[in-house]
Amino acid sequence: MKIQDTLTRSLQDIQSLNENEIKLYTCGLTVYSQPHIGNWVAYIYWDILVRTLKASGYNVTRVQNITDVGHLTSDEDAGEDKMLKGALKEGITAWQVAEKYIAIADDEAYNQLGLLRPDHMPRATDYIPQQIAFVKELEDEGYTYTIEDGVYFDTSKLDNYGELARLDIDGLQFGARVEDTGKKNPTDFAVWKFSSPGEKRDMEWESPWGIGFPGWHLECSVMAREILGDQIDIHTGGIDHIPVHHTNEIAQTEAVTGKQFSHYWVHANHIKVNGEKMSKSLGNIYTLKDITDKGFDLQAFKLMVLSKHYSTEGNFTWEILEAAQNRLKHWQEVADLRWQIPSKSETQTTETSNFNDELLNALQNDLDTPAAVAIIDAALGFYESNNQQPTEAFLTDIKSLLGINLLYAGITDDQKSLITARQEARDSKDWAESDRIRHELAEQGIGIKDTSTGQIWYRV
Repeated sequence: MKIQDTLTRSLQDIQSLNENEIKLYTCGLTVYSQPHIGNWVAYIYWDILVRTLKASGYNVTRVQNITDVGHLTSDEDAGEDKMLKGALKEGITAWQVAEKYIAIADDEAYNQLGLLRPDHMPRATDYIPQQIAFVKELEDEGYTYTIEDGVYFDTSKLDNYGELARLDIDGLQFGARVEDTGKKNPTDFAVWKFSSPGEKRDMEWESPWGIGFPGWHLECSVMAREILGDQIDIHTGGIDHIPVHHTNEIAQTEAVTGKQFSHYWVHANHIKVNGEKMSKSLGNIYTLKDITDKGFDLQAFKLMVLSKHYSTEGNFTWEILEAAQNRLKHWQEVADLRWQIPSKSETQTTETSNFNDELLNALQNDLDTPAAVAIIDAALGFYESNNQQPTEAFLTDIKSLLGINLLYAGITDDQKSLITARQEARDSKDWAESDRIRHELAEQGIGIKDTSTGQIWYRV
């Protein structure tokens, strides 16, 4: 867990603003197109963060915004508006684009990936009056100036601008990060953009400075303040947010409140595809549907993501995903030992609370998900080698902490009867009947493994 991105410490040691209460803000999706697997990587980690905080005894209030306006194709207040670009591409309005992809993202995140739903998911368009009022506060405090294309924040007014990103402000020139568009300083950023003369946008609003729309960075500061207050405990996002978006959030929020905006900043690294950056030109942008269409379980995708640390760069290949699928299948097979028929270990007990403790401890250590995966491997290997049933408590912890469900409802009574009948056929050396029943079970998705202690069924 990071404080201002420099200090790693245990989640158990977080000094929250209010005892046992965590106020957490997550930068959400810009809903202008179909989400791809790279989009979901960070949200899988933040899901684990929330789960771990709750398991550590904190009450978590989480806000995750929906950017449905004002995000330009460049983070530097230039380029096309992403929402408008999506609207022109699909031949519908920007409002319709937003509704379409909000619904798609909602289904993929919470139904397909099984992520925990944030407590608040505000849309930028629902907070336009508050964003205008925020800009007015900045103006009253002397932090803004107006030029031809909008109202800008004057970063020279702050002594510590760029501290999070460790920007070399003195060495930054126009053209190094942004074009010279009449701004006073290269790092100045728009808090309100004007609609172009003669342009009628789908999304634009009246303001004291003219018709236009809010700068992208503004919405997060405003919605975090409106819902969580002047200060928050944790702010999460991608590493690409550090040099511009998060740096500007800090600047404008602290200019208004005079207080430290967020105590902790946590940033997820990117994932590449076959070692290359995802891009349309390379044809290597994949969606969750691409994964399921190839027969992979989305839990395997989550497991693949969690096998690397959130702060390190990842890589996606179909071979790596297949390895994750095989690992998941093995986990499921061992978990299904709980339902083996007949079972000779139903009455056996093992002191396994250390597995549960180790799993939580790993995640409390800066969300060490690779260590958590290794602990599950070791624990399930122990159960398997000792022909013992994994405890329901351990499987429940895997589900509650990692969102990976190994707690199946078992098999039907008819399938249990078939498995029992097969054992009776084997005992009487009726191999033809034994093979017939094995084939019937296989058609129902149930495999049989013969062991020295009896039959074990597994999913195929």
